[in-house]
Formats: sequence, C-alpha cells, structure tokens
Amino acid sequence: MDNLSTPFRLTPWVLTTILLLFSVFSVLGINYFGLTFGLGMFITLIGLPLVFSVIYYPKFGILVLLIAAYFVMFVLRIGVNFPLGTLMDGLVLLLGFGFIIYQKKYQKWEAFRNPISVMILVWIGYNLLQVLNPEAASKMAWLYTIRSVALIMLTYFVFVAQIRTKEFIRLIFFVWIALALFAALYAVKQEYFGFFGFEEASINTELQRSLLFIDGKWRKFSIFSDPVSFSYNMVISAILCVAVMLNPIKIYKKVILGCLAALFLTVMLYSGTRGAYPLFPLAMFLFVVLRFNFKILKYAIVGAAFFIALVFVPTSNPTIVRFQSAFSPDDDASFNVRKINQKKIQPYIQQHPFGGGLGATGVWGKRFAPNSALANFPSDSGYVRVAVELGYVGMFLFCTLMFVVLKTGIKNYYQIKDIELKNYCLGMVLIIFALGIGNYPQEALVQFPNSVYFYLAIAMINITLIIDKRDSKNVIAPKV
Repeated sequence: MDNLSTPFRLTPWVLTTILLLFSVFSVLGINYFGLTFGLGMFITLIGLPLVFSVIYYPKFGILVLLIAAYFVMFVLRIGVNFPLGTLMDGLVLLLGFGFIIYQKKYQKWEAFRNPISVMILVWIGYNLLQVLNPEAASKMAWLYTIRSVALIMLTYFVFVAQIRTKEFIRLIFFVWIALALFAALYAVKQEYFGFFGFEEASINTELQRSLLFIDGKWRKFSIFSDPVSFSYNMVISAILCVAVMLNPIKIYKKVILGCLAALFLTVMLYSGTRGAYPLFPLAMFLFVVLRFNFKILKYAIVGAAFFIALVFVPTSNPTIVRFQSAFSPDDDASFNVRKINQKKIQPYIQQHPFGGGLGATGVWGKRFAPNSALANFPSDSGYVRVAVELGYVGMFLFCTLMFVVLKTGIKNYYQIKDIELKNYCLGMVLIIFALGIGNYPQEALVQFPNSVYFYLAIAMINITLIIDKRDSKNVIAPKV
C-alpha cells in the first residue's frame, strides 16, 4: 500500500464546512486582534494540510523534502527571517513519524535486514553517544550538529520503506534532474549577468570575498550555500544523467540527457572548486571497470583523450586554468596549507580515540566553545572533521559505513536482472563513490541538498534490488 489509511473521509461537504468555519473564525480574529492573527491563521491553513499530507502521504512528503532541500539555502540567502533549518528538521521528523505509523501497521521489516541498515544504525548510535564524550567542550554544539548528522540519516529508512515502484523512482529522478537544471541555469545567469542585490549583500564581507573572489573572478554558488555544495551537486546530477541514458529509451531523450550532463559539468567549472573537478572522471573510471566491454572501452579512450587534452592544453581562460590547477595540487598554496594543518592535528587525533566532541570545530564550535582547542581549527575535509570530532574510532566506523555501502551497491548491481533498475543502482554507486572521494578535499555530506540526496542514493542501492526481486517473483512462468 502506497499511502496510509486516513482517520476519516474528507468529503466535499466536510471540506466546505471546515473552510467556512475557518473563514468566519479568521474574520472575527482579525477584527479583534489585528492582521498578525490573520497571518497566523493563513500559516495554519497552509501548514496543517501540509503536515497531514507529509505524514499520511509519504510519497508527497519525500518529494517535498527533495525540493525543499534544493531551495532552503537560497531562501535563507534572500534574507527570510525564519528558522528554515528547524523547518527542515521538522519535515524529516514528520516523515519519520509517518514511517513509524506505516511500520506499526504493516510490519515490513525485511527491507532493513541488510548490512547498510545495520551500519547506519551503528553510526547514528555512535553520534548520539557523543553527548557523553568527556572531551567535548559544549553540549550545545553537539545538539546543533546532531541535526545535520544523525537526524538526516533517518531519511534512509523513510526512502527504503516508501519508494516501492519503478514509476516513483522515475518521478524522483525527473524531479532531481529538473531541480539541477534550474540550479545550472541560475549559475549561468550569475556567470554572465552577475549577482542579484541580495546575493551581493550576502557576500559583502572580508571573509566571503577572500573565499569567493579568486584571481579577479567570483566563484559561483547558484542557489546553494557555497560553491562546494553547488559544484558537487552538479557532478552527481551529471552522473545521474549518464545512468538514465543507459536505459533503453528513445534517442532524443538520450541526446537531451547528454546535453544536460555537459551543461552540469560546464557550470560546475564556474564554482572554482578544485576538489570537484576530478570527481566525474573518477566516477567514469569506476563505470568502465564495472561495465567493462570493448564498446565501453572505445568510448572511454575517447573520453580520456579529451580529458587529458583539457588538462594540458595551453589557455588563458581563468576558468580552465583553475581547472587545470586541480591536477597539480603541489603547486596549490591552499592545498599545501591544508596538508600542514592536517599534520599539526595528527597528535591530537592519536591521543583522543573518541575525538573532541561532535560540533567541536566549525560554526558551532566557535559559537558555543570559542576558547576551546578545536574551535578555530579549519578541518576543510569531511574525513578530517570526523577524525577530529569523533576520533579514530569514529573515523573507522565512518569508513566502514562507506565500504559497506559501496560493496553492497556493487554486489546488488551484479545481482539485479532488470536493466532499468540495474542502471539506477550503478548510477547510485557512482554518485556515492564520487561524494566519498570529494569528502576528502571538502566537506561534501553536510550541506543541503547533497546531505539529503546522499542518503537517497544509499537507499536506492537497496530499493532497486528489492523491487527487482519482487517483480521477478511476480512474473508468471510460461507453460511448457
């Protein structure tokens, strides 16, 4: 069953009566208490049906989450004075509540009896236990950070429970590519027509200028929080286009997907994020390994020749020059600074097996424990941050999680018989592989929307196998 059973039947008469009573109550309230009351009633009118729909129609809730994850940082940049981060947390919790109701009613637990689910629960548990870490300088830093670490991981279980058909997977991927297209076109606007006024105001600080204005050119961030999130999202969206292209679809659709992938990779260069540049080629290398045949090899040779030419061709284009610099990291001053910082922090990591506490570095560390030893440490890497905050025990668990996910994904890819589901599984493996590599030079998994889509990709690895096995059982064998 796709949707949960609703507690009552919402007939037209019932709906008309509710709206009539609501309108009368609103008019009386505005008359006695002013427009503030009216605004509150309007928010209620929108909010209550949304809450109801997210809980009882989880497919709708999933689409709302995927769309909201793309636009939440853009709305914040506009200057909307509202706790949108808390709103996203609430949306995840509502989906979780709907998941609990669904599981209580249907008791479908077999989908979660797999190594990935176990490792995610272990990782969530370890992060929750960090509240007891005696080395932690602030419990509030833990509280604020756990939202973006453990809470968002719960979406994995929602995705696995509610994504049950190829049709819904197609819809999700269509929405994903459409959102990525919007973000790409917005970056084109920033590149050739400049920033809007509210965007200029948001980056008009000394720190932002030092990070975003490089070699006389602004790094583009599209609708995201920063160029890193934007560039990584373009990479994984391009990989998704390649995966969908592998399906037996019409030629014009393959051409459109190929053009979209090229667009995503082009606008990725506008971000000026060196760590993103090698990710697509590395993902394609894994693609060639997993799907090795002579036809794929021919395309791989052509692609490799083009890539090598792009890396070494002489050019005065600042975007291409920055792209080429990503493949000679020893000449990159910022990369060398990061290596020095990582070398300095190694003794601390070795002496603290459980780390300095979740949230000890970065924004929350500076806010809640500004005088601590780690508050001003620039981790600049997802793996380094895990090692510093959660210790080498945490690093071992996180690396084990990534290994289990990739191992399971590759295993499922070879087990799945349905061509479409097989290609979707392959695409998710390549996306996770790319983000796993990208998490070393930058923090790839903590910002919207990539944090949500990362766990969607992990869930899809199991979902594709589940649907394939179910559909295989439902095929009626021909009579002999």
